[in-house]
Amino acid sequence: MDSCKLPQDEHVQEEDLNTQCKHVHFNGPIIVGAGPSGLAAAACLSEHGVPSLILERCNCIASLWQHRTYDGLKLHLPKDFCELPFLKFPEDYPKYPTKHQFVAYMESYAAHFSIRPLFNQFVIAARFNDGLWRLRTAADYEYVSPWLIIATGENAEPVMPDIVGLDKFGWKIFHTSSFKSGLDYQNERVLVVGCGNSGMEVSLDLCGHNVIPRMVVRDTVHVLPKEVLGLSTFGIATVLLKWFPLKLVDKFLLFAASLTLGNTDDLGLRRPKTGPLELKNVAGKTPVLDTGALSQIRAGKIKVMEGVKEVTKNGAKFVDGQEEEFDSIILATGYKSNVTSWLKSAEFFTKEGMPKVPFPSGWRGDNGLYTVGFIRGGILGTSCDAIKVAQDIAHQWRAIKKQQAQTCL
Repeated sequence: MDSCKLPQDEHVQEEDLNTQCKHVHFNGPIIVGAGPSGLAAAACLSEHGVPSLILERCNCIASLWQHRTYDGLKLHLPKDFCELPFLKFPEDYPKYPTKHQFVAYMESYAAHFSIRPLFNQFVIAARFNDGLWRLRTAADYEYVSPWLIIATGENAEPVMPDIVGLDKFGWKIFHTSSFKSGLDYQNERVLVVGCGNSGMEVSLDLCGHNVIPRMVVRDTVHVLPKEVLGLSTFGIATVLLKWFPLKLVDKFLLFAASLTLGNTDDLGLRRPKTGPLELKNVAGKTPVLDTGALSQIRAGKIKVMEGVKEVTKNGAKFVDGQEEEFDSIILATGYKSNVTSWLKSAEFFTKEGMPKVPFPSGWRGDNGLYTVGFIRGGILGTSCDAIKVAQDIAHQWRAIKKQQAQTCL
């Protein structure tokens, strides 16, 4: 290969005869993860003429959406807030697209920008050495690049709660990542542990299949209306934040919630003292957008339970002294980042796998390390990250290209 030419879309592959590890040297950035974050990063880079290589551990794009979400899921926010850079949703999509429509949108997005991830490339280690990032995969490949973009996000792995006796339960235990439909639980006694968006919506789905779930509320929680006077609550908050301080916007949201939802404390859903937006920024705890679960709680079709004291062979004991038997336990306990399990130069991240540098600067680390989708800002935040990362790398790319062109003269 002519050293004076900067490859636009190719890599050089070599094989280490001692370890049988195939080495792939790529001139552009390597992106880990082919979800919305990885696709957005690749698309933004392509708009600057910078090639990229996506490594995806599963066999498809958006594997979390395709394999770890339930069938009835819809976007919590209007589609205008969930578009990836440079491509809008189809006009005939509803205001809140379904899971399947969102997956179809991402597949068309990848096709539109000619994004072709390398599938079944599970990264087990990434190190910065001799000025380059070296990523080792379970398939015995080592990918080498000057830039590493981590796009695995904050929801890479299910969180398994530490509940006494959980391993003693004699029947079915699932994380919500395995839940597909309440149809699979008809005529069962089901305990849902967790009352975030997943816990609420899974409980609501169970209700639709003649199941009366018990939903465990382990902590305080903000529940907000999905819409106020036909307008997205999130959209209203976004507009207000341009003109008013966050705490004042929080007061408005709580006032609107009180008017439309009533006092949730009476339902066993105690609100935190910190406002919903402030709590999201400080602790990363997302408020619940009500999609109908509160009305089912009031009707007695979802039973709110206090925290679990202990899981038994046939059921659970609760902190208020109640004890019930269950056929299934569904863990709606959220997800977490997995970055620190494979990134060997992890000083940029906390032990929870989130950037130590606060928003809005957490997208860039040292030595060509970048992140997309870690600012707890949803898909809108992902798009902002991707644009910044692409601009920064493109500036370096053009400088290298110019330097190489001068060297060739």
